Amino acid sequence: MKYKGVVLIIFAAICWGISGVIADILMSKGWSPIVISLYRGAIGLLFFSLWLIFRLKKNWVLSPRLYIWSAVAGVGVAGNFTFYFLSIQAASVAVAITLVYTAPVFVFIISFLLQLERSTWFKWACIAGVLAGIVLLTGAYDTGSISVSFVGAAAGLASALSYALFIFGFKKASEIGKPQLILTIAFFAFCLVLLVFSNGQETAAVLSSSDIGWFLLLGIVGAGLSFMLYVIGIRLTTAATASMVAMIEPVTASLLGVLVLGDNLTIIQILGMAIILFTITLLSIKQSS
Repeated sequence: MKYKGVVLIIFAAICWGISGVIADILMSKGWSPIVISLYRGAIGLLFFSLWLIFRLKKNWVLSPRLYIWSAVAGVGVAGNFTFYFLSIQAASVAVAITLVYTAPVFVFIISFLLQLERSTWFKWACIAGVLAGIVLLTGAYDTGSISVSFVGAAAGLASALSYALFIFGFKKASEIGKPQLILTIAFFAFCLVLLVFSNGQETAAVLSSSDIGWFLLLGIVGAGLSFMLYVIGIRLTTAATASMVAMIEPVTASLLGVLVLGDNLTIIQILGMAIILFTITLLSIKQSS
């Protein structure tokens, strides 16, 4: 199936969109973003560790490069989540989402400099199309209603760079080892990083909370299932393509916001969603051919 890699990444992005809605529900209940992210990663780590144990003999690889790239991917995921939430706090959701989804630009530039991708007008047009769609979807074009602080902008761009870091980390690691080992190492590094920033009392309070079911669902969908699909999918496509296809995440989150949280979408937001979906579909067909 020539579209297999793209399809797997699309499903991973849909899972991330679902996890965004779950995280929004938990934040509305008073849980801090860092603790939510930590449990998302910790439950994912448990999921991947069990997966690795059951297939240990087939998946164990003694390669320093594998461990290094997997750890880089885990740090990238942790940085992506942390800086994204900091950008929301310092600026706004619209600004944070728009900045974090400039990641395909960084990925493509790095891929071009490392001669992993060939620079073409078509690819740059796809990047421009996706970014334009995200600006329309998030409402970031309305500069009069958005106040952007230096901290908010810097955190948003740091989140995008971290996003690019975890894409390259997973891509490089997937060329050496199996998904089970890669994800276990990556999310172990992820948890170590976020433990430094989390509040110990709040972290412990989750275990006896009535919201534990939401945390479990977030970990399974937002880390366990999604990253399993993502790491398998990225082996079958390029880093730049993976970063652009994953941009379907804000579309999923917006649609679920309408269906689950009762949000409303304007005509401009629907146009933005249509541009993102059209661009990703066009890119997928072009890359597969």
